[in-house]
Amino acid sequence: MMIELKSTNSSKVASALIKARRNAGSPTMGMVMTLIVVTDGRGYQRAAEAALAASREHPCRLLLVVTSTTTKTSGLDAEIHLGERVPGETVVLRMRGEVAEHPASVVLPLLLPDSPVVAWWPGDAPHSLSEDPIGALANRRITDADGTRDPVGSLEARAAHHGPGETDLTWTRLTPWRALLAAAVDQYPATFTAAAVEAKRGHAGAQLMAAWLEDRLGVEVAVKATKGPGITGVRLTTAAGDISLTRDDGLLAEYAVPGQPRRLVALKRRDTEDLIAEELRRMDDDDIFESAAHVLVRRSERARAAKAKDTGTGTTKTTGTATKKTAAARKTAGTTKKAATSRPRRSIAAKTSDSTSNGPSGSGRPEPTSSTEGPGSGGSATHEATDAPGATTTS
Repeated sequence: MMIELKSTNSSKVASALIKARRNAGSPTMGMVMTLIVVTDGRGYQRAAEAALAASREHPCRLLLVVTSTTTKTSGLDAEIHLGERVPGETVVLRMRGEVAEHPASVVLPLLLPDSPVVAWWPGDAPHSLSEDPIGALANRRITDADGTRDPVGSLEARAAHHGPGETDLTWTRLTPWRALLAAAVDQYPATFTAAAVEAKRGHAGAQLMAAWLEDRLGVEVAVKATKGPGITGVRLTTAAGDISLTRDDGLLAEYAVPGQPRRLVALKRRDTEDLIAEELRRMDDDDIFESAAHVLVRRSERARAAKAKDTGTGTTKTTGTATKKTAAARKTAGTTKKAATSRPRRSIAAKTSDSTSNGPSGSGRPEPTSSTEGPGSGGSATHEATDAPGATTTS
């Protein structure tokens, strides 16, 4: 059953839901939560499919909030779906203009009473979820950094404003990795001296994995860039050798510990509906994720400080080199100028003295043809020293 409402309001949508349930012969509700999905027109289809698939495991009232603030006209259109592939209810709320700027006022009357509320942002989300109007309505707040333009930056920004009941699907994607690594550490207890995560450059999951390992093992974890896709390996260094978990094809991983043969283990990449279904199984706070988020923030601050230090050192070094070069150039220029102005004068004095004392008549007067050369003769020592490019006198 599908009911379409144009230019409506929350009260009319709520009344239509009650009427539709009665007409379907199921006035009682078997739903366990309200799931709010906040998205835009571009990511609506994929988010709706993932949420509908997850609702098969968790019957719920699914509120798909599709906002568009670019249009000048303000309004609300709604679609109500009952009994179509899912046991719960699906309400698509398309908000325009000023209504889209206040989605919480539309959503609030449609929440199921006495049941948990979960909010999910498949794409861009506010940095502080608990202060967002939609986030303030929810017991659990879920984001997905991989759905943003800057996954690492988005994850770090929200980690800096982490609040109770918040998580990111980046963390959920790491669950199989974390389970295998935890089992490896339990089976092979040792003192770890270093660790490394290998992944495609700019992968948010790699940064979060490194933060979790650093938090759990107490050692600094390096992130090494590979061709990917995603995370391709994790290595934990001990005195006896490395514990490694590597995955190249997205299906199977190779697991190795010192002194034992290598083994293949299942490590499949999961779809978004599986990830969101996993997160809907718990309504309590994830303390391990919270701790990893705090470490992620510290790692980010360390990286920025190191980058700023390197940049400052490079600038100082360059400036110092330029200053030295400038001083050397000035010194060279001064030497050249001194040579060009002093030595020709001595030559002129010597030439004049010789001409005066050694005239052919022996009279002590200079010959007219041997006196200082006139303009245009081209024979003056001063003219040569000053006009020749880069000329210096050499003794």
